[in-house]
Amino acid sequence: MIPMEQRVCGRTGRSVSVVGLGTWQLGADWGDVREEDAIAVLDAAVEAGVTFFDTADVYGDGRSEQLIGRYLKERPDADVLVATKMGRRADQVPESYVLDNFRAWADRSRANLGTDVLDLVQLHCPPTSVYSSDEVFDALDTLVAEERIAAYGVSVETCAEALTAIARPGTASVQIILNAFRTKPLEAVLPAAAEAGVAVIARVPLASGLLAGRYTSETVFAADDHRTYNRHGEAFDQGETFSGVDFATGVEAAAEFSALAAADSTPARTALRWIIQQPGVTSVIPGARSPEQARANAAAAADPALPPHVLDAIADLYDRRVRTQVHHRW
Repeated sequence: MIPMEQRVCGRTGRSVSVVGLGTWQLGADWGDVREEDAIAVLDAAVEAGVTFFDTADVYGDGRSEQLIGRYLKERPDADVLVATKMGRRADQVPESYVLDNFRAWADRSRANLGTDVLDLVQLHCPPTSVYSSDEVFDALDTLVAEERIAAYGVSVETCAEALTAIARPGTASVQIILNAFRTKPLEAVLPAAAEAGVAVIARVPLASGLLAGRYTSETVFAADDHRTYNRHGEAFDQGETFSGVDFATGVEAAAEFSALAAADSTPARTALRWIIQQPGVTSVIPGARSPEQARANAAAAADPALPPHVLDAIADLYDRRVRTQVHHRW
């Protein structure tokens, strides 16, 4: 296995690779992925130095968790911290976020992953009021005391939700959308997390693939791909798809972004490198549907830091093309 830079994952006290692996695509919502292909992606990521997997109990109705559990049982030498998420298996009302449900969801994830204690459990973009509920965080503390979970965090949609969660003394991590087309977290969330000792996990790092520079205005996605059925927030928060950027605008902006990549790099690696070097980021979790993608994503960890003129160009691109669409909403 290739060594990769490790950073402390907040209040978990454990270290994780700066490039992790998001596994939504191994479960569902990105088109079909065969089991053998999913296992090959996990293996390629580990061999490339990844020590952090992110999943959720609703990815493929548990399929993603089950595949990870099966893989890690076969690879006991792989020292991987697995973060899962819970909360989306119930109606999205605050009343669903209670201890009995937490226990049931955690126990299901423990069975799926084949582990007695879950490394890190994140609330999965719950209703905003949940972040302000003492009872919710008392229940999470109970799961820790019962040794069902080792630590807990949150996955959020907005910067305001992130700041509310960071203020909670037991929050180990905050997962938030952060990429060159979604920069608002840099203003307050990352500094607050760093001061509190809370990990920042950057999700949707390629803006659902836009920043890889492979799409055109004519690109068509499968019917069961969220990039088809959730472009306007029909199924869940619009920010999860293309970071909330209109597809046509995103394609044009991505073409400009691609031109900023160094000759010996790629737009995707440039996008990941931009995130890695933001102060306060713990790990970035791109998805991968092939071993080649997993290895290419991991390679960004060893790339040199982007020079100031590239950082300035990325900031200018965001201000000109993207800010008005996303900055005020999230």
